[in-house]
Amino acid sequence: MMDFSALYLSHGSPMMVLEDTPARAFLTELGKRIGKPRAVLAVSAHWLSAVPALGFAAWPDKINDITGFPPALYQLAYAPPGAPDVAARAADLLGEPLRRDPGAGIDHAIWSVMSLIWPEADVPVVPLSVQPEDGPRHHYDLGRRLRPLSEDGILIMGTGAATHGLEDYFRRPAGGPTEPHVAEFTHWLAETTESGDVAALLDYRDLAPHAERNHPTEEHLLPFFSALGASRSGRGTRLHHSVDSGVLAMDAYGFD
Repeated sequence: MMDFSALYLSHGSPMMVLEDTPARAFLTELGKRIGKPRAVLAVSAHWLSAVPALGFAAWPDKINDITGFPPALYQLAYAPPGAPDVAARAADLLGEPLRRDPGAGIDHAIWSVMSLIWPEADVPVVPLSVQPEDGPRHHYDLGRRLRPLSEDGILIMGTGAATHGLEDYFRRPAGGPTEPHVAEFTHWLAETTESGDVAALLDYRDLAPHAERNHPTEEHLLPFFSALGASRSGRGTRLHHSVDSGVLAMDAYGFD
């Protein structure tokens, strides 16, 4: 079994749950490779809040925060338990300011990947929000504070997108080769992550090629920094690379 303290996964389109794609194949195999953690603390690019918010629900609802997709996607039943005890421990580690949400569910950034990795829905999950105005260093610090959870068998999982240039995505036809600006950015991200250059990663907005084009807004990369912060070594390994329609990179990283 692979021993990771944290993961960063690109969730892409929720249609990944139904369609045969390289990213789907990777995620269905990932569960076999890493086994089942005691629980997952999932940092979601789709739960935005002014201060960190933690889900305390014993049975979090599946949130269908998506529109325009086939009925089968909305009818997908995926209902893992929550872990209020893990949420309480995370709250102690994070400190204030913090919002404790007893009714928080799991959005598509969480259920789309977890339903492929652990389809039996038997791995408890605690969702954690991102603060889009606070940037990489804030989210890296959140990960550092949560690092002790990994010693108790709890996996920190950031779920977002390695690139998220939706304007480029929607204006080009499906398929086609990877756009050069996507290839250059994802190469830089992988090389810098695997070298353990945390300082450069935190300054990616200034140092990475085409950073703003690939991330016009930052929320889909912010969970990456929480996973990086939870790492024991400050290094990560790119576990998967594929690109949806030449624009949306579905890269995944494991952090030890």
